[in-house]
Amino acid sequence: MEQNIISTNGRYEDADAWFDNMSKVMLVCDKSIIMHKINDYFETLFDRLGVGVIRFSDFSPNPLYESVVKGVKTFRENKCDAIIALGGGSAMDVAKCIKAYCFMNGDGDNGEWLKQEIEANDIRFLAVPTTAGTGSEATRYAVVYYNGEKQSVTSETFIPDTVLMDSSILKTLPVYFKKATMCDALCHAIESYWSVNSTDESKEYSKNAIDCILKNMDGYISNTEEGNAGMLLAANLAGKAINITQTTAGHAMCYKITSLFGLAHGHAAILCDRILYSWMIDNVDRCSDPRGSKYLADTLDDIGIAMGCDNAKAGAKKLVDIFERLELEIPVASEQELVVLKKGVNPVRLKNHPIEMDENTIDRLYHLILNGDNYER
Repeated sequence: MEQNIISTNGRYEDADAWFDNMSKVMLVCDKSIIMHKINDYFETLFDRLGVGVIRFSDFSPNPLYESVVKGVKTFRENKCDAIIALGGGSAMDVAKCIKAYCFMNGDGDNGEWLKQEIEANDIRFLAVPTTAGTGSEATRYAVVYYNGEKQSVTSETFIPDTVLMDSSILKTLPVYFKKATMCDALCHAIESYWSVNSTDESKEYSKNAIDCILKNMDGYISNTEEGNAGMLLAANLAGKAINITQTTAGHAMCYKITSLFGLAHGHAAILCDRILYSWMIDNVDRCSDPRGSKYLADTLDDIGIAMGCDNAKAGAKKLVDIFERLELEIPVASEQELVVLKKGVNPVRLKNHPIEMDENTIDRLYHLILNGDNYER
């Protein structure tokens, strides 16, 4: 299914048609919605179009399964026709799961919906991303926590039929989070390109995302309407790429950095990928992609070319230059923290990486990523 994209800058008339033949919708959003002009659009929706809006904000940044159960109950009790997710990854995850579980058997007690097979349904789903980074509005993935454990849920029914890209929403983002979310989108595009799961289609999304990010980077950081609109599109394209391929070692290695040092996710991702790219160039002979080491070398060159460079080495240098230009912090890790990091890598994401990585390799890379230590090629 091709997503319908509605682009706007604080003017929402083009979104009205989406609400045809609806009487009530559920809006999944956090309380920060009141800071944005789009809040007025939803507050007046009933008066203008006769469509009631049921707001649901009872969820946390790392959403709990129990919050989804409450959301499904609210959806059912109010007999909603559609779901709207407005926010970052957490709002998207909650809305995706409400959509998936709203017709399932039972009340969701004791995690029962996590055990049932998700079936597609025709509930309309509109996403309004408030950051340009996660690409969650374009993916079949969601995360919730149950009994303290992360639950990764996957279904094609999670992908919204329509995305409203409102560049005015990004104007209030602090500059650090603009930088970090942009880096997340760039790392999604790069990692998707070198993933063992890459396809011609995913590579096209990645190339277009990289091109869009580089063209709009300056305008996005300086908060122009064109730059913000371009970065929303870039994040969506990168999301479409990882929807096909998933992420790789850079993301597997960045999650613990985020929690240990309090960094934004995209900041931690580019910390890793700026080192991984060069390391991979030096280690193509260890390729585990069935397509072979020559294919991997060509792929790394293609990424460099997509970044406007002649080859992989120039592309890797450009990625480092982007990181340095953004003036993002490089934390220094203690040996104890480095042990925690190397043991905290998700092996599932490592399976998507085109070079096999054992614990010693991961340890050397973490030393280089955070402390600038030399590594053995």
